[in-house]
Amino acid sequence: MADPRGFLRYERTAPRRRPVEARVRDWREVYLPFGREELTEQAARCMSCGIAFCHEGCPLGNLIPEWNDLVERGRFAEASDRLHATNNFPEFTGRLCPAPCEGSCVLGITSEPVLIKQVELDTAEWAASSGVLAPHRIATPTGKKVAIVGSGPAGLAAAQQLTRAGHAVVVFERAERIGGLLRYGIPEFKLEKSVLDRRLAQMEKEGTEFRPRVSVGGPSSPEVPGAAAAEVSTISAAVVRDEFDAIVLAGGSTRPRDLPVPGRRLLGVHFAMDYLKSANLVCEGSLAEPVITAAAKRVAIIGGGDTGADCLGTVHRQGAVAVTQLEILPMPGKVRALDNPWPTWPAILRSSAAHEEGGDRLFSVSTTELVDDGTGAVRALRAESVELSSLEGRAGLVPVAGTALELEVDLVLLAMGFLGPEVNGCVAELGLGLDARGNVLVDGTFETSVPGVFACGDMVRGQSLIVWAIAEGRSAAASVDRYLTGREDLFAPVVPGQLALR
Repeated sequence: MADPRGFLRYERTAPRRRPVEARVRDWREVYLPFGREELTEQAARCMSCGIAFCHEGCPLGNLIPEWNDLVERGRFAEASDRLHATNNFPEFTGRLCPAPCEGSCVLGITSEPVLIKQVELDTAEWAASSGVLAPHRIATPTGKKVAIVGSGPAGLAAAQQLTRAGHAVVVFERAERIGGLLRYGIPEFKLEKSVLDRRLAQMEKEGTEFRPRVSVGGPSSPEVPGAAAAEVSTISAAVVRDEFDAIVLAGGSTRPRDLPVPGRRLLGVHFAMDYLKSANLVCEGSLAEPVITAAAKRVAIIGGGDTGADCLGTVHRQGAVAVTQLEILPMPGKVRALDNPWPTWPAILRSSAAHEEGGDRLFSVSTTELVDDGTGAVRALRAESVELSSLEGRAGLVPVAGTALELEVDLVLLAMGFLGPEVNGCVAELGLGLDARGNVLVDGTFETSVPGVFACGDMVRGQSLIVWAIAEGRSAAASVDRYLTGREDLFAPVVPGQLALR
């Protein structure tokens, strides 16, 4: 602990954002660089607790007090080692994770928690810019082949771990390019795709093979947004099983929750992921114009979570004339409720950079109808207020009489979450068991009901956080390695400047 009085000496200082009027005119990341002196001061606030609850808050079990201490001392190479020992992609989590570690920081009991997420991000970026993140070359291949289906954070984490363990790894991705949700679901202003491409280049040099535009197990439903069906080749799951010694399914939770109201099929009503992918394809140069645009339109976003906020920021940059985000649940408080104590995740009101950029937010509102303009396109959204009520001992939302409202809209985006993985395609062809929620059923080793076939990430646990996806990708990889070799721990050999990745 470099500064035992750091948590008394320094206050929490959050990273600054670029001015709204400037950032809504481009797609660059929102946050300004964080100064080195500011970073070491924030790291110095870490108390190196005897029982560090931040470990429990982080699904990856990140060694947070250790790399905070090293950053405060200016020992960034060692801090990067500690960071990468548990997290393959801290440059992603440092941008995208909601930081449950900060919610369980001991300092947060009486003060503002340590700025863990920013220390993580800046350490990862230092490692990338300094050349520390050299590819890990494996001297002794195992001769085993592993197929990864899906290239989101879970699939990429499993792929990197297994490649570094000496296996020949091929990642299959049905979309145009590798990255899954990181590439097509996260807007450029939250994660510039050059950051993703930088990590993918490292993985390719390590030996991971990427095969985009390949659908394993038959055509997907719905069709891949943004790509013509003819551009995606199909390979049966049986062929993959014959060619590879093990399979890891990491296809994510991709079935969006729909809105069963009159007018749902009107023109101008779209799922959030279709909208976000269209915008991302333009940003990466694959499309000249977005297939779905908010330009000069009045927009309603149904769903108040992260996906809704991503739509909100995208809508601003496309030039909408008005936007309203609707959330069916009540507005959370600004501080923890008595039944939400530390170190549980604080269920408080959160505002993203996109909310700072404009638009209205409505809480406790349920959409009842989408209104036709007479030509088959949406012209209005009708809704009503709802409140929590206990009916026959079960809590639920009931409408409030006399609260009907109508919004004039030209575009409606459905960002209400996801119901689980697509069960056609490879899941059906392999005959995998499903749990009660419709997710792929696995045992404690992430092996499915079919021997040699493993699954991880949102495909198993349902819609969740990027840190859970990476953690489960690593865990599944360890089980695959054990299945193929009998080794008890997945490891990568120690190379200069790097710890073993366990």
